[in-house]
Amino acid sequence: MDSHGCSNGLHDEEIDAVAMAMTAVVVNTMSDKECSSRNMLTRLRQRRPLLQSVAEAPDCVATCEAVVQLCAAVTSGVFPRQTLRWWIKRRTGGTWEDLRLRDDATDEYFRQKLRMSMAMFNHIIAACAAYMEKKVTHYRMPLPVEQMIAFALYRWAFGETYESGTSAFGIGRATGLQAVRDVTSRLLQAYPDAIKWPMGRRRAPILRAFREKGFPNCFGAIDYTHIYIDKPAGAPSENYYDRKQKFSVQAQVVVDLDLRILDVHVGYPGSVHGVRVLHNSPLFRRAESGELFDATPKNLPHGVVTRGYLLGDNGYPVACLWIVSPYGGIDQGADEERFDTRQKVARGCVERAFGRLKCMWRLFLRTHKTNLETLPRQFVVVCTLHNILLDAGIDFDENLLWDVDANSVRRHPRHLPPPLLLQQPHPRHLPPTLLLHACLPRLPHHHLVGETHRHHRRCVDAAETACTAVHL
Repeated sequence: MDSHGCSNGLHDEEIDAVAMAMTAVVVNTMSDKECSSRNMLTRLRQRRPLLQSVAEAPDCVATCEAVVQLCAAVTSGVFPRQTLRWWIKRRTGGTWEDLRLRDDATDEYFRQKLRMSMAMFNHIIAACAAYMEKKVTHYRMPLPVEQMIAFALYRWAFGETYESGTSAFGIGRATGLQAVRDVTSRLLQAYPDAIKWPMGRRRAPILRAFREKGFPNCFGAIDYTHIYIDKPAGAPSENYYDRKQKFSVQAQVVVDLDLRILDVHVGYPGSVHGVRVLHNSPLFRRAESGELFDATPKNLPHGVVTRGYLLGDNGYPVACLWIVSPYGGIDQGADEERFDTRQKVARGCVERAFGRLKCMWRLFLRTHKTNLETLPRQFVVVCTLHNILLDAGIDFDENLLWDVDANSVRRHPRHLPPPLLLQQPHPRHLPPTLLLHACLPRLPHHHLVGETHRHHRRCVDAAETACTAVHL
């Protein structure tokens, strides 16, 4: 009742009129939007009696024009409505809820779970937010950017399956797959210069560090590593079966003495030789064209003049003049042995970089199931994160280089497959060169240092004889 004694409610006739008007507006609006839908036409036929009753009461509908306009505004989305969530299976938090606490212990928890501090995590969110924000629709709220980035980092850091990793973040498996793809693309967009060949002022410290090691005009060290995967389903599996009897994908990396990654090329199957990977990489084309090495010429022994080079192992060909490899062999002079020692020490930076990279982002440490189309981009992303953390001055946790078992015993992570000879059931399938390598460790030490060539020839003959006897 109002102050004049009149009722504020509607009579039954008015309520019926409002209901019919609202029904008419809703049906007409839906029919305008989905007139081409066969299901919509079926529903319109079912509602024909209701529309007929609305048409028979024109006076009531006309007197409720304001109500009609209100209904039209509601159905057109002017007023926000509650998000429908009944068809989405939401899971409870877990690791993600612990990361959101933001208390005094959260920073250490961030370092443990995401391999970085909370401040660095927020910096990455700010850099990627402009590329990852999604539109809010009437169906559901999109995942927060920080939750997607946190899940991708957690996936790369621990290498868990999507089934176990997504449950810790309250999302589904399909959502986790899409989140990793989105974060991979957006990180590459946000940090395009994180992996870049040293130019200008960045080049001088690198050249100076290698010069102090005895290698003037050296730009870095090059090597390749294998990323072990499950047997590929959508590609010829024999192409990915490497010499260590594992399925793998190769990654060629160049690093400096600070373990900063200068170049990365990943994607070739594990059975491909490292030299072929080098020849088909952009690094080779740029080096052969003279684009990479343009430092001040330096005079080296034996009349060699160089403007730059990389340090590599014996697997790289001697014909590649911009890769300096050790002499190798058993019978070495004092100068050659001293050079090989210093070259191995300087080249060790690339091995240390591989150890830190894989122990920090353990998805690439052990065999895992992956998509061959997204694997190269994800490996480039973790290399990008490796450089970002180096630039930010975040120290590497040396404990990541070890695994602690149930008895608190520290062991190196078992990411390398067993040696080749331990996996062969019988020497019948071994070529003479592999039999030679099997015989060499059993020889006395003085056989390896005295009369080297004679004993080397004897081992080769013995290996060939053994192989012939096996085949007979």
